[in-house]
Amino acid sequence: MPTGNSDLGEQALSKAVEMGLTAQLDAVDTLAADIRADPVALIQGELESADIQGRGLVIKKDLRTEELTVKTDGMAIDPLKAVFGDIELTRPTNAAVVAKLTEADLERACNSDYIQEKLQNLKVTLDDRPVRVSLQQVQVSLPGAGRVAVATDVLLVESGERQHVAFSAVPSVGAEGYQLQLSQVQMSPDNTSETLTQSLLTAADELLDLRKFSLSGMTFQVEQVDVQKEHMNLQAKAHLTKFPGS
Repeated sequence: MPTGNSDLGEQALSKAVEMGLTAQLDAVDTLAADIRADPVALIQGELESADIQGRGLVIKKDLRTEELTVKTDGMAIDPLKAVFGDIELTRPTNAAVVAKLTEADLERACNSDYIQEKLQNLKVTLDDRPVRVSLQQVQVSLPGAGRVAVATDVLLVESGERQHVAFSAVPSVGAEGYQLQLSQVQMSPDNTSETLTQSLLTAADELLDLRKFSLSGMTFQVEQVDVQKEHMNLQAKAHLTKFPGS
């Protein structure tokens, strides 16, 4: 009987997490939560683990992950609030996060309202002088060999001149685990300004801040980025002060 009660408790908590997280997302294809707990410990609010797996998760309208997996360590929650579907952590917990992003996901993020706002009247240094540029539609592809290819038309605001920027590069994770860094840059044959491209790469730090994919109550550090043909995998460790969806 205790096992049965535990199963019911786990199922209720799992469903509460699914509903809470779904409410926080702008869109989702599938989402499943699996809460594990010892029946006695569950009464005291102690959980053994939580495993959340989703596909097609969208936050902030245009930040989408093809697949997302979150696996936590043991957790402590408020058992009374949990009865009513409110999963409140009583102490921070850690989790392992794996996200898969497709070419379309990356391109959608680059052309989101948030990023496009940053790309208009962007201040860069060109030929040792400050200039303002505005980037048009950004194209992103993952051709393989660990590289990311980017192409866009750039308007030099003061002069009205237009340039075409196109390059590929190898992304890696910065020392703090928050930024993607681009190295081994190769200019594409149709690139019309290598100097402008280098200036844009220098100004790209804020745009490559991976924390924009975080949910509220979660901070994370990326440990590995694996770029394959047509998709990218990110592995990270997360620190949760608030359970996703609560």
